[in-house]
Amino acid sequence: MTAARPSPRALHRLAAAAGAVLIGAGLSAAIAAPAAAEAGVGYVRLAHLSPDTPPVDVYVDDLGGKMKGLKFDAVPYGVMSDYLSVPPGTYAVSMRKVGADPKSKPVLTESVTVTEGSAHTVAGTGRFAELGLSVIDDDITAPPSGEAKIRVLQASVRSPVLDIRTKGGQEVGTGLKFATTSDYRGVKPGNWTLDLTPQSGTAAEATCTLAGGTTYSLLVLDGKNGLTTDLKVDAKAGEITPQGGVETGAGGTSDGGTIALVTGLGLVALAGVVGVGAVGLRRRARRTW
Repeated sequence: MTAARPSPRALHRLAAAAGAVLIGAGLSAAIAAPAAAEAGVGYVRLAHLSPDTPPVDVYVDDLGGKMKGLKFDAVPYGVMSDYLSVPPGTYAVSMRKVGADPKSKPVLTESVTVTEGSAHTVAGTGRFAELGLSVIDDDITAPPSGEAKIRVLQASVRSPVLDIRTKGGQEVGTGLKFATTSDYRGVKPGNWTLDLTPQSGTAAEATCTLAGGTTYSLLVLDGKNGLTTDLKVDAKAGEITPQGGVETGAGGTSDGGTIALVTGLGLVALAGVVGVGAVGLRRRARRTW
């Protein structure tokens, strides 16, 4: 007996439903992850940290032509990707309106130079009216023995200046301004409870467990009901386990593959401690709209 074959429309509905389940579960549709950091590559990850900017299509193009162009569709505020391992070289990261022609002029574009073993976060930052792309250098070296290492990316415009202290009253960050990132700070591993106190507005609390030998970035974001946080692992024991290597060879934006950024916002452990004194993100974006 021959089984009935579902219609194309039914298959489309099934695929859409499956995609929704994956997004809701905070998973990413991406290439297979290698077991550990690779030799001869560097690392780049992408983030949308502008609270009043709508979702954007993000493109990554190798200006040296070693790697095919990549496209990330409809990336919303608060999302940071895992690292991509890429050959050393210079890459153009561009943002376009969702659904815009890939060959059209981007809203923003910025270049990032990747060397072997280096790691960088390229983030859309600031308010929409002054939106920029910031290249943030990530420190993926191992923390001192018996410590964890963490920093904060302050992306809350509703709490433009923020203080963070432990429940015991230890000051771990004062005057953290919107669209800035703190230095990494070594801390003792263990369970943490933090008070996030804006200079105006409603305070929030975050709890987490930090593992020894692990480096973290903590995103502070505007949620529907106030401040929220998202903890990201940058490296373990000085090694990155990136989302995956990318296909090399000639290529560009028009031929790029499409990869979904991780959308696990709110599903990772709330957490963090920050370095004292926020350092401004390097804003070198070239705005073209």
